[in-house]
Amino acid sequence: MNNRLLLVDLTTGSIEHSTIPESYLREYVGGSGLGVRMLWDWLNPSIAPLDPESPLLFITGPLTGASGPATGRFTVCGRSPQTGWWGEANIGGFVGPELRHAGFDAILITGKAPSPVYLWVNQGNVQVRDASHLWGKTDIYETQNQIRLELEEPRARIACIGLAAENGVVFSGIFSDHGRAAARTGLGLLMASKNLKALAVRGTQKLPIAFPEQFAAQRIKINKELANHNMTAVFRATGTSGAAEYLQMLGDMPQKYWTEAKFESADKISGAQMAETILVGTAACQGCVISCGRVVSIPEGPYQTETRTKGPEYETICSFGSQLLVDDLAAITALGEKCDRLGMDSISAGSVIGLAYLMFDQGIISQKDTDGLSLQWGDPQPAFILLEKIAHREGIGAWMAQGSRTFAARFGAEQLAVQVNGLDVAMHDPRAFSGQTLSYLTSPRGACHNQSDFFTVELGGTMEEIGIPMTDRFTDAGKARFVARHQHWRSVCNSLVMCFFASVSPHDVVDLLNSATGQEWTLESLMKAGERIWNLKRLYNLALGYSPEGEKLPALLLKALPEGGQAGFIPDVQTLRREYYEACGWNLTSGMPEEHVLRELHLEFAMEKLPLKEE
Repeated sequence: MNNRLLLVDLTTGSIEHSTIPESYLREYVGGSGLGVRMLWDWLNPSIAPLDPESPLLFITGPLTGASGPATGRFTVCGRSPQTGWWGEANIGGFVGPELRHAGFDAILITGKAPSPVYLWVNQGNVQVRDASHLWGKTDIYETQNQIRLELEEPRARIACIGLAAENGVVFSGIFSDHGRAAARTGLGLLMASKNLKALAVRGTQKLPIAFPEQFAAQRIKINKELANHNMTAVFRATGTSGAAEYLQMLGDMPQKYWTEAKFESADKISGAQMAETILVGTAACQGCVISCGRVVSIPEGPYQTETRTKGPEYETICSFGSQLLVDDLAAITALGEKCDRLGMDSISAGSVIGLAYLMFDQGIISQKDTDGLSLQWGDPQPAFILLEKIAHREGIGAWMAQGSRTFAARFGAEQLAVQVNGLDVAMHDPRAFSGQTLSYLTSPRGACHNQSDFFTVELGGTMEEIGIPMTDRFTDAGKARFVARHQHWRSVCNSLVMCFFASVSPHDVVDLLNSATGQEWTLESLMKAGERIWNLKRLYNLALGYSPEGEKLPALLLKALPEGGQAGFIPDVQTLRREYYEACGWNLTSGMPEEHVLRELHLEFAMEKLPLKEE
């Protein structure tokens, strides 16, 4: 990385060129790891997430834009408006690489513009430009197109928010390219609170690679190996939803808002079905040989598309398919497209809609509450209307826009909301893979599978190089230390920033990083950096008043289902959590890392912002 940091205060309009401390780079790598270290310096618990002084950080990693393996990603960080805790979301496509080619590794934004604006970063030059003509009038695709036209730069890459963020939806995302999204934790709303509509970037500078010939040889070799990997072939052929039928058989794929064991029509909405019917192409992030993105066309029927459009990923086919018992792939595609255009996280949007269907089914809400809508399982039509209502905060949508927990509590049914610490559970059921329970409970951003997708380990994706063996998916005892180690490795991936789909040897990752940066990482020191990052995110939340009392599975996931691939199983949360705290060196009462852990990880500096530990 070239250490270049752009500081933008939208209240005053000031723009300052700065640098990232070298010591931060040596201990926190980049991406969200470096992001939490930088934002720690700005952390003030008295400042609310949507206060103008609450910072928003766009940050790349040392491998971002390096043409693979699967490194066309960057990260957005800040305090989450959805949960109140640490917020981060990484995003693929081309904006992150373009930012590095424009000469910057990160942009830190504070303040609030007096009227809507967008940032234009062009070859190292920065402008704050008027966006009043875009605010409230354009979806995420129209915004990108209009900005390129007025800049007269068709090659500009743009990350923007949609109508949902402008109207205050807590699970709004930031979108770029063709439906790429930094969707989780509501950072689109944080961006909107600053009157910032978009970030537009154009750059042609060479990346600062320490040993370019060595790096190029390693990258080419690893990309060739990745291109020939079995999982790459699966992702390229069927996308992220290719495993839907298998995951449904194992009990991992949720249906009927987590209350039913089987969805007999899973095969009708799978990646294989998509490939056989509506798939017309694939899409890839910058430099990626995997090409997991789906490009589809629906030639006829009520959901006919005039042009090629983005095909739904696994989380989307669950959110708008199996969770609502909808088996119409064209309808699911259209719902995903609408959700993207409005600028919302499809996991949280689909979850709160699924929750509404369940509450309607159980008689907790009626047509009087739903503005006359009859929410019937298998019927996608109300979901289209609800997406619009949520994005515009109209009628029942005003409550749904506040997230599942608040929406359920409004009708006295908080126990039905499937969330942890304010974030909706991702579409992988911990009753099918017990290790995923810990991934959800201890994630710094709430119930998240992108801080650790441990279910992939329990599917057979062992990582022997870093000491993660195969574990039985229904065994609780003895597993926690492996989950912790997996979280540390994923913290590294989220700092590089490298896509989880890249099946690359950790030793190869170390070699790439050293060639790119000129540093002298070992696998051991890189894993220690991952542990340091994981613990600092924990400390960030503790400084905000986080309590481990929130680390519990939602009530619906503590009910065993009578059949299917997870029949009769409920994770032993108490055993898993106790062993996890022991493995991490955290106090079981306060949730605080013990002092020896802080010293070992060089985190003593954090003590000044932390509450006193309980003795």
